[in-house]
This record gives sequence, structure tokens and C-alpha cells, in this order.
Amino acid sequence: MSQQSLLQSFQYFRDRRLLTVFCFGVASGFPWVMIGSAMSGWLKDEGLSRSSIGLFGLIFVAYSINFLWSPLVDRLKIPILRALGQRRSWILFTQGIIVSATVTMSQLDAQAQLSLMALFGLAIAISGATQDIAIDAYRIDILNDQDKNYMAAGSAMATSGWWTGFAGLGSIPFILVSQPNWQWAEVYVVLAAIMVGLMITAIVVNEPVSNREQEHNDIQQRYLNVLPTQGRKPLFILLLLPLILLTIVYANTGYVAWPSDIISNDYQFLSISLLVVGLLFLFSKQLSGLNRSLMTLEQSTPAIAPSKVHQLSAWLLTTLVAPIQEFFDRNGTRLALSILLFIFLFKLGEAYLGRMSIVFYREVGFSNEDIAYYSKMINWSVTIVFSLMGSIFTIRYGILKGLFIGGIAMAASNLLFAVMALVGPNKALFAFTVFVDGFTSAWGSVAFVALLSVLCNRTFTASQYALMASLGTFGRVMLGSYSGIFVDWLDGNWALFFVFTALMVIPSLLFLYSIRKPLTELINQQEPQSK
Repeated sequence: MSQQSLLQSFQYFRDRRLLTVFCFGVASGFPWVMIGSAMSGWLKDEGLSRSSIGLFGLIFVAYSINFLWSPLVDRLKIPILRALGQRRSWILFTQGIIVSATVTMSQLDAQAQLSLMALFGLAIAISGATQDIAIDAYRIDILNDQDKNYMAAGSAMATSGWWTGFAGLGSIPFILVSQPNWQWAEVYVVLAAIMVGLMITAIVVNEPVSNREQEHNDIQQRYLNVLPTQGRKPLFILLLLPLILLTIVYANTGYVAWPSDIISNDYQFLSISLLVVGLLFLFSKQLSGLNRSLMTLEQSTPAIAPSKVHQLSAWLLTTLVAPIQEFFDRNGTRLALSILLFIFLFKLGEAYLGRMSIVFYREVGFSNEDIAYYSKMINWSVTIVFSLMGSIFTIRYGILKGLFIGGIAMAASNLLFAVMALVGPNKALFAFTVFVDGFTSAWGSVAFVALLSVLCNRTFTASQYALMASLGTFGRVMLGSYSGIFVDWLDGNWALFFVFTALMVIPSLLFLYSIRKPLTELINQQEPQSK
């Protein structure tokens, strides 16, 4: 495709659908206020301990593991909201739960009913994570009939909306509670009312046109044609998949009850990684065998009539396995694995930096007020502005160039933190570093989200996007958790630590460079057929 002019790039943002994407982005970011900053402020004012407040952070795990139930968002409709369609029914349903849970929390005594507050906080987290699945799928579905540049524009609007909901609307509870006669319980009623207002978007917009249900039924029938000839192999596949997912979830929740008397805690990540790789190898072998059978027998009629077990297995295979199988079939095993490895590694350096940033700021000599002003407020405005600018670049020069430039820029910005470690608590340098870091992170994120969006098949949008996004999160959570150990190993040499985080982007960019040609062909397949 020819390079877009600057004027042509701006034309994409005239599409009204991007306003819908922005509004849904606001709704996506807002639940983080209820279970994050506002919740911490309420519990702190109630006199709860730091450890009690910190434990509430565990409910955010729901956002890391939402891929577990993402296939259901592709297959099922909410019965009482079926008329709204697949995507809108899930969005409105989860938003309704968020409103109900928020109102209920406003009636609780934080000190006497802490466990109930945690329970309803978890309900908000699970509903918010599920809402994200449906919103991401909606964004991809409504923009997927246009050229790929709409994905870049949509990614920028989604990011801007999320930060508006999280940071912009997130300031409201603190403004209210600082006024005389306002209590946190009353503030949460206001938060519920704001969420009701955000529900209007799902009510008034149109459902994306799709023949997803028919395609699912066709795939399910193909499985039914083959299952009676396969014995127990499909059941083995259905057993391996949840085992793989549960292993990943176990790692994300901090290795609870790890058998340290058998395997040292120092080898937790290595042990889990080897187990996941082994399970994935078995899964791929079984999947390949089933796929060969499908190719051979899909046109035939089964000699044995499918039983109810076969029908259930076919439904589960279509829901849980087909999204993965389609991704590998469409891209080929080698390219698919390279793409997934790139997703896993791309933001690893940023994860190491992010995990240790607050600790670094304090050790360098910055106060909590400095961190709040420079790190938080600057990041909000910079992220919104440069998400839009990054999308313009991605539209003009393409997703892959956006990823290359974004990755190199993110790595280079980490070197500014190394300079901070050498210079000390210089506020001007702090502000400049945070500005550059927010700019490069937003730039890279827009291209990254656009790539994930383009790689999804519309039949399995929710499943495939959630799985790929969770893989990126898994890399950041798992390997990023070793950042503190890495700093200690360097004897607290922060400058050297940030140099290493800058170098961490190199493997992902090498993978991206090695697959640039087939990946470019894959991306270009998203262009309108008329072009």
C-alpha cells in the first residue's frame, strides 16, 4: 500500500465509529478506579493497615487471566439481552453487575464488613475484565471491514479513552471526598451513577454485522463428523488445554503452596516454564493429529452416530480449541510461534522498569508528592496526546515500522532512567524522563494493539485477542517479578539495571525483523478487497 499523506492520516479520525471506541475505552478504564485508587483511599481513611489494603490488589489478577473465559464471550449470548447482539449483550450485562456491586459496596461498613467489600470488589474486577474482552472484540469487529489503518486509529482512541476513564474520571472521588460532609459511601453512589451514564453507549450503538454463529456451527459440525473415529484423543486434548491454562494461572497468582522442600523457590519460573512447554508440545502433537483427521474426513459422514458425549466434545472443541487451531492453521506453525514469542518479549524491558520504578524513585530521593505529580499526572496527559500521534505515524508508515520505532524508542527512553540514577533527584530531569517514557510507551502500545487486532480472525475475535494480550501480560508479570532480584544481583546499581532493560527489547525486534515479510503479507490481507 502506498504511504499515506499527513492529511489522509488525519481523515481516519473523522469516522464516527472511533467516538464509540473512545466511549467504550472510558468505560473500560473506569472500573479500575472503583477497585484501585478510590478503594485504597477509602480503606486508608478507615484506618486499615497497609497489608490489608495491599491484599485488595490481588483482585486485579482477574484482568491477567480473563483469557480463561474469553471463548464464552464469542460463543454465548446473555439470554435476557439477546436482542442487543453478541458484543453489546456482554458489555451491558457486565456493566450492570459493576453498577450493582458498586451500589452494594456503598452500603457496607469498611471495617466491620471487609470480607464482603473484597467479595464485591472481586465481582467488579471479574466483570470489568469480562467487559474488556467484549469491548476489545467490538472494536475489532466494527473496524475489521476497513483497511488496517483503522485499527491503529482505533487503538489510539481506545487507549485515550481508557486513560480518561482511569485518570480523568478517577480524580472525581478524591475531589468529592475532600469536600465537607462527603463520605466515601456517598462517593461510591456517584461512581455507580457515572457507570450508569457510561452504559448509554452500549444501548445506542449498533451491533457489528457478523456471520460468526453460522461459522461456529459449521466448525462444530466438522468436529462431529470426525469425533466418532477418534476414540479418546479429543478428550485428551480437552484435558491438556485447561491444564496448561491452570498452570499459567498458578504462576500468575504467586506460586501458592509451592513445594519448596522438593524444588527451590529460585527455580519456580524455570520449573513452570518447562512444564508449560512440555504440555504445549503434547497439545500441539494431539492437535496436529486431529487436524489431519479433519482434513481427511470432514466431507464424509461418520460411520457411528455422534453421541451426547461427542456433541459436548464438539462444542467444547469449537469453543476452546478451534480459536487456537485456526490461528496456527492460518499462519503456519513457525510464523505463529514467532508471532507469539514476539508478543511475549516485546514489553519485557518496560515491565522490568515499571515494576521497580516506584522503588527507584524513592531510593534516588524523590518524595511521594514528587512521584504523584510527575509520574502520575504527566503520564496521563502524555499518554493521551502521544497515543494519537503514534497512531498517525502508524497509519502513515505501517504497523511494523511503528513497532520497530516504538520498540527502539522505548529502549532508548530507559537509558534516561540510567542518567537519573547517576545524576540524583533532579526534578527537571525527572519530568523530562517521565515525559519521554510516556511518549514512547504510548507510541509502542498503539502499534502493538493494532497488530494484535489485525491478527484476529473475526470468528474468534474475543478468544484470540484475549489470548494474545494475556500472553503479553504473562511475560511482563512472570519475568518482571524477578526485577527486584536482578537489582539485588547488581548490588543496587540502578544505572546498569536500566541499561539492561534497554537491551531487553533486542530479542523481540530480532524476531520481528525475521518475520517481517510474511507478517507484512498477513497484515496487508486486511485491506479492503476493492483496493
